[in-house]
Amino acid sequence: MMKANERPERVTDAFSSSGEPDLLSGSHKAVNAKKDPPPEQPESIRIRSFVVLSFWALVVLLGLPIWWRTTKIYRADLPLHGMMDWADGKACRPVFPLRIIIEAASLQEQDAQHLLRTTQHALDDLNEFSAHHLRLELTQNAFGSNISVSSEGPSIVENDIFDQREDVALVVRLLPGDPGSMPTSELQAYSPTLDVYYTPNQLPSTSSSSSPLASFIAKKLQDTFAEEQAMIAYILSASNSGYKNALLSTPIGLPSQISQSSPAHAREPRSTLIKSLPADLAANLARRSTRSLKYSPTYHLTFSLFSPNAVPSSWDIEDALNEYLSPLLESFSSISNFTIDTQVQLYASFSPSVQEPQFDAEKGVWTLRREDLSGFVNAAEWPLSPSIGSGPTVNFVLYVPAHDRTPLVVHNDGGHSWLIPQWGGVTILNPDRPLSTERQISSHLAKEEIRPAILTFTHQLLSLLGTPESPSSLPLRLLTLTRVRSASLLLSASSTLGSLARLTLALPSISIPRSVAVSVDSTISHLRSTCTELREGRFRSALEMARIAEADAERGFFEKSMVGQVYFPDEHKVAVYLPLLGPVGVPLIMSALKELKRLLKRPRQGGGGAS
Repeated sequence: MMKANERPERVTDAFSSSGEPDLLSGSHKAVNAKKDPPPEQPESIRIRSFVVLSFWALVVLLGLPIWWRTTKIYRADLPLHGMMDWADGKACRPVFPLRIIIEAASLQEQDAQHLLRTTQHALDDLNEFSAHHLRLELTQNAFGSNISVSSEGPSIVENDIFDQREDVALVVRLLPGDPGSMPTSELQAYSPTLDVYYTPNQLPSTSSSSSPLASFIAKKLQDTFAEEQAMIAYILSASNSGYKNALLSTPIGLPSQISQSSPAHAREPRSTLIKSLPADLAANLARRSTRSLKYSPTYHLTFSLFSPNAVPSSWDIEDALNEYLSPLLESFSSISNFTIDTQVQLYASFSPSVQEPQFDAEKGVWTLRREDLSGFVNAAEWPLSPSIGSGPTVNFVLYVPAHDRTPLVVHNDGGHSWLIPQWGGVTILNPDRPLSTERQISSHLAKEEIRPAILTFTHQLLSLLGTPESPSSLPLRLLTLTRVRSASLLLSASSTLGSLARLTLALPSISIPRSVAVSVDSTISHLRSTCTELREGRFRSALEMARIAEADAERGFFEKSMVGQVYFPDEHKVAVYLPLLGPVGVPLIMSALKELKRLLKRPRQGGGGAS
């Protein structure tokens, strides 16, 4: 039989204290029963994992390789170390050995050999720039006998010695002189020949190590090539490349006529070589370098006739150029080629920036201010093309002033021609005598009338091409220009290689096409040939090799497909890829993290059940 207090306890379980059923407690149990989802089947887990793995495999194995292949920047292998060696002057030490042929047909072989050794010793003592040295050689043959010297100009030099031996710089002919006279010399104006006149008593004895004749010849040779030595030293020292320090181990000084005032220059380092030059010489070389045109295998010459009136309307320019200029251009054929065109412009007015000519009553001339010379050419109205073809254009302007403004000269100095650096020259053609009312300007200019202007243009062209001012022999000046241009092109190509190497290292994202590698290989190959030809004294061949090397270096550095990559920064790539990869990458990453979390959680659950 049940006790009286047991029944109320079971009633309390079913009802609240108020006697109503406890519905809230039942609802909590129902909710708790709905929270737990049914356990996921192992097959579903495997399918989901396989789907996630499939997407990632597609991205990694297919997407990334395609993206890498299609967006990869091609960078051809460049010999960066070798390029920097050329830029630093470590790959080549430029030297300029000049072969001087001594022709002593009137001497016995023993006396000639002794004179040569004595002269070479004196020459070595005078020379302080070992990169540029003279080497004497003796010949008993009439090596220069076929050279014909003409007083008409450089056009008639038949059977030239340099057509027989390219590497010969000068021929010294020893000729008997007047008895009792001092040694004298004469440099042929249109032939690479130096005639030295001597007497037998001036020859060195077999026991003597010096003689007045040997010292005279050595001093004359040193003075002949003094300007060339200074020009080459200036080019090497003024270069931005490592050639400044390439010759530190070699005592380098100045030509003899310069170093006499400062003998200590021979021991100064190359970095101070230009500072050691006399101020006037250094300024002259700097002025010439800024005035002359950059070297080019081809130049275009434009000769223009300008007049403020309707006359003159024609000129014999073709005949004048053939007679007065063509011989000079032919002598330049081994250095550069030239093309020529002419034009006539009537009613050509002054530039608005130029003040009108003023009449000088005291001198009876019309004058132009010197400060107006640079703006004399009216570039806005005068049809002067800045460049035609691949080479630079050199403009030569012949201006014929109006009848009522002649003669027209430059104020102060009274000159009638001037040079415009790296552009050309201007010449004012005034009449030979004052014009009267009856005598007007001719409508046609004859060849003889424009001859002075063409000769002036000839001197201006030599200055614009960087031709040295000495010696007086034109063939020697052209040979000097050949060596100077070889040196400048060698340094220019080497410097360009260094710039390309530094650009490649500084911009790892820049494209390097295969054509750039080909240009670099060709440049280095021709630079090696240039250095070899210079060392062997074959300067014309060295100029040709250096010309090709410089052109290849410029072509490789300014490759258009490579330059365009410089303006494609990384920020641009982020702006392109982020909108595309964001919507695709977020779901893939989140699903991968979820699967990774599940895999990391499963071992812990297994370990908890076992315990």
